[in-house]
Amino acid sequence: MDTGNGIRLLLLDIGGVLLSNGWDHNMRRAAADQFGLDYEEMNDRHHLTFDTYEEGKTSLQVYLRRVVFHKPRDFTMEPFRQHMFAQSRPHPEMIEMLREAARRNRLRVGAVSNEGRELSDYRISTFHLAEFVEFFVCSCYVHFRKPDEDMYRIALDIAHTRPERAVYIDDRAMFAEVARGMGIHGIHHTSLETTREALSGLGLSVPEPSRAP
Repeated sequence: MDTGNGIRLLLLDIGGVLLSNGWDHNMRRAAADQFGLDYEEMNDRHHLTFDTYEEGKTSLQVYLRRVVFHKPRDFTMEPFRQHMFAQSRPHPEMIEMLREAARRNRLRVGAVSNEGRELSDYRISTFHLAEFVEFFVCSCYVHFRKPDEDMYRIALDIAHTRPERAVYIDDRAMFAEVARGMGIHGIHHTSLETTREALSGLGLSVPEPSRAP
């Protein structure tokens, strides 16, 4: 059964939509404060190598050696790594709304995400994303990053779906714009309610917001 406009595929970013970001500047600053690091130095080194990590061309261990452990520290890599992972938080109301929208409209669900392998694997497993996301086109798996259009093309090919039958949700306006430029229904996610309204505006059945007693 098709929806009124034939949409069959829901594509989702992970960080900023389903979960908090994986390792953003606020998280890096908090880590610098906790571990007594020079944030500016750490951030400069991060920007020089993080794209390579997100593209799956180096490991988290190598990333941390380049960014944090390029000089002696009074702590080891493992507590820093655990601190990184512990920053991730789910957006449960968003997850539940999207899960229910996918069920009601019989949509296939895929993720299109820029994320490093260890963080991606941890977040998918810890927050049970594979329970409702069928496939993951993550930069660490395909070795290039959004806004490369091939990220979206791979997702469409996996689902064997035409662009006009797909919706893509991302908290980065540019990445939603790239999707729209390819003929996909791109939604710039800024809040649960605006995204709910955008999905409804495409003719999809979405759950009503919960009402406080």
